[in-house]
Amino acid sequence: MRSKNDGALIGATIKGVLRQDYPAPIELIHIDSGSTDNTVDVIRSFKPAKLIRIRADEYVPGVVLNRGMREASSAWVVFLNSDCEPVGSHWLAELLTTAQSALATGAAFGRQSPRPNCQAVYAHDYERCFGPARETARWDHFFSMANSAVNRHTWEQLPFREDLQYSEDDEWSRRLVARGWQIAYAEKAAVLHSHNYTLPQAFRRCFGEGFALAALDCVEEAAHNFTRTVAAGVAREAVRDFGYCARTGRIAEWPHAVAVRVAQRLGKLKGFRKGWTHYHPANLEPASAHV
Repeated sequence: MRSKNDGALIGATIKGVLRQDYPAPIELIHIDSGSTDNTVDVIRSFKPAKLIRIRADEYVPGVVLNRGMREASSAWVVFLNSDCEPVGSHWLAELLTTAQSALATGAAFGRQSPRPNCQAVYAHDYERCFGPARETARWDHFFSMANSAVNRHTWEQLPFREDLQYSEDDEWSRRLVARGWQIAYAEKAAVLHSHNYTLPQAFRRCFGEGFALAALDCVEEAAHNFTRTVAAGVAREAVRDFGYCARTGRIAEWPHAVAVRVAQRLGKLKGFRKGWTHYHPANLEPASAHV
């Protein structure tokens, strides 16, 4: 369990883990990256197996995930964000049963349901990603680390990259599938998890995701431009958001949804362009060409 300044939510998450109806002992390992609130005190009150503290400036997702795998002792390691509260007492059993249902399964991820106060634009995203008729089942690839289980044997062959600040789970799981492993979805292993990002936060988050996207070998630079990434992307998502807001009686939130989509798409494009220059310097036109 990774944490930083989640004192308001982490207690409920840990309680949810400890109340699981599971036949084996639970080894609870925390890696906290510089919390300045009461997060660490809350963790200590539950007497975890291990509490590892690092500075905020030391946090790199892949580094922390790899350390978590090394610190754990089991063949399957569950990763749960500190603000992901398990729903019911069978979350863990459902997740691991699904994960271990086939020998070729390298990882599994569970359902994430938005909290009651989740804004419509983000609630719609959770429905699209994890709902009963989830769109992600038809995407070429989807995985989320926030509520997941990792096969140790798979990880030993394919550790997490340690040079990405965003989308490390997407990059890792794509490599996993490319090597012949499968990813399973445990729909009944549900947690409560959502964020109401402000417009600047939405921009920054998608900037980071766009930056990481540029690191993938399967991505083409020409496919990411203002017309396709921003204009067409915002239009397409605005139409979908309108349908969701109308269907759920939240039409007043639609203008906010459009604003969020604009921030997200602009952030993604700017991040991708920055990432492309970072990860593909050999593809850039040499400075001498401009002399």
